[in-house]
Amino acid sequence: MKLPRLAYSKLRGVAYSVYEWRVTGLLRGRPRPRHVGVMCDGNRRWAKEMGYVDPNDGHRVGARRVLDLLRWCDEAGGIELVTLYLLATDNLRRPAGELDPLLKIIEDLVTELAEDGNPWRLRIVGALDLLPSGTAAALKAAEERTVDRTGGIQVNAAVCYGGRQEIANAVRSLLHEHARAGGTLEELAEILDVEHIAEHLYTKGQPDPDLVIRTSGEQRLSGFLLWQSAHSEFYFCDVNWPDFRHVDFLRALRSYASRQRRFGT
Repeated sequence: MKLPRLAYSKLRGVAYSVYEWRVTGLLRGRPRPRHVGVMCDGNRRWAKEMGYVDPNDGHRVGARRVLDLLRWCDEAGGIELVTLYLLATDNLRRPAGELDPLLKIIEDLVTELAEDGNPWRLRIVGALDLLPSGTAAALKAAEERTVDRTGGIQVNAAVCYGGRQEIANAVRSLLHEHARAGGTLEELAEILDVEHIAEHLYTKGQPDPDLVIRTSGEQRLSGFLLWQSAHSEFYFCDVNWPDFRHVDFLRALRSYASRQRRFGT
């Protein structure tokens, strides 16, 4: 006999709650990632599948999911830093009719994260000089508003971010610094190591990501934290970002906890 839709929905909700409780129990006492990178992918695909004409409707729903994710990270314990991939430099090639609303959605999201009452401290990472001046100013204002916060996780908002661009900018910054100190290229070549470059990345002073999560089923980095993810664990989730649930997040933590991290040894 086929269950009525309401009864089926309630039964499914109960089953989900039981499963979520079980996965939570399995995580007790298990290692947590200190830094989680999240590629919030699949917003446009979700909008299309749901029948929306405007792909930015997917980004709007996805922005609400970001707030959920940060609360889940706070609740999980042990997570200190989350880096959110919100806009790639490659995305700047999208038509203005799509890009301009997306920039406003990101601006509104970051501004909301900085509102009084939220515990998160923000750092904006990316080539802000490539963004419209008003957007860049709003993002920096949000960051400055949270500079003294200590209660929640730290959040990197990767906006207009590209891993290759970041490395190129880091090398350029390093060269300028060395030149200002009166050094020569030959002297720099003799002493240059990975730590010199790391000190000039957008994420300088922060731990590298232990876990990188990508939604939408795609299994590639797409320029995300190319330098920093050399020893990261990866978790690819088949759901689009607006459909990413708490239990999907718990599964990612469970996958991370089951891995033996050797760092090449």
